[in-house]
Amino acid sequence: MIRIDTVTKRYPDGTVAVDRLSLEIPDRSITVLVGPSGCGKTTTLRMINRMVEPSEGSILLDGVDIREQPVNSLRRSMGYVIQNAGLFQHRTIVDNIATVPRLLGWSRSKSRARAMELMERVGLDSALAKRYPYQLSGGQQQRVGVARALAADPPVLLMDEPFSAVDPVVRKGLQDELLRIQDELGKTIVFVTHDIDEAIKLGTTVAVLRTGGRLAQYAPPAELLTAPADAFVEDFLGTDRGIRRLSFFGTEGLELKRAPIVTVDTTAEEVAARTDVDDDVPYLLVTDRDGRPLGWSEPAALAAGPVDVARLLPHGRPFRHGGESLRAALDCAVLSPTGWAVAVDGTGRAVGVVSQQAIGEAIRTAHAERTTGAAGDDGSTGGGALGDADAATGAEVAG
Repeated sequence: MIRIDTVTKRYPDGTVAVDRLSLEIPDRSITVLVGPSGCGKTTTLRMINRMVEPSEGSILLDGVDIREQPVNSLRRSMGYVIQNAGLFQHRTIVDNIATVPRLLGWSRSKSRARAMELMERVGLDSALAKRYPYQLSGGQQQRVGVARALAADPPVLLMDEPFSAVDPVVRKGLQDELLRIQDELGKTIVFVTHDIDEAIKLGTTVAVLRTGGRLAQYAPPAELLTAPADAFVEDFLGTDRGIRRLSFFGTEGLELKRAPIVTVDTTAEEVAARTDVDDDVPYLLVTDRDGRPLGWSEPAALAAGPVDVARLLPHGRPFRHGGESLRAALDCAVLSPTGWAVAVDGTGRAVGVVSQQAIGEAIRTAHAERTTGAAGDDGSTGGGALGDADAATGAEVAG
């Protein structure tokens, strides 16, 4: 547990970067600090490992004031990841990762063995071990930075906008990798970002800071989206916070239709039978013989003769049934030329299709169930209960 108790950082010119900030950062969780430029996110992070000393207040680590520890020992007990990785350009990748273990007195062989182990954990090919940072892509360098921060197995990991300098595709991969690593290792992570989508995806709890380092709201992501504390938080979350909130509803309960699915070698009789079973579906989903989706077709076109795969309507991006959120399912349906989303299993085989209307019904049902489940004994809606329930499932279905 990290406890920030009424901490203020005031510079000699009178600038207040952080103003009476109080936070309790839970053990084995990801706490995200988010807010506009000048809100004190990075200053707060640097005060946790004493790169910046607070002017007032105290920061406790497991109940002990961090100022009672030697600063070098404190910093070596915390992993630190920054934007653009901050790697030593004159050292190989394996030696970069082994930096802190070597400072702690580990032998060269033990340090390198640990570095090679961590390369695998963060998804880096061992063949990169003897290369230098300039020979790696931006995403690979960030993975090296994460591995270096984990090298001495610190209980606390501080991350200062570590993924902001890479492109969106690589960034998503790094976010997913961090969640996987956290699921395995259970570190106490404090993560700084200016991106509210990243905060919602990664955070167990999210602290929204105002300009001047004042806390606006501290809550689990779903509670933040459901009940913003004030107009500032609501404005910072953006106009599509309702869509973002769908990330916390799973797709397990969606009622999928199997009848509109046919294989590429289906006969005219089978097409007619499928249409008779469910005549409100204007299109049929054609799959290959292994059940993987190829595209949509009108029933009449399929009944006329052999399937011409090149003339099928694109099926769009499918969603994993039970493995992705209602937000993902709705996005698939909206982008589909037919208005229907394709659900697949973990192997990519189609398990059903679902319309925008059915997804809308599922959204309304999910909202009603969450509202009922969050009601207090007096019948009032309890935002905290809703936040706790959503936070429990957030990392599993976010995205």
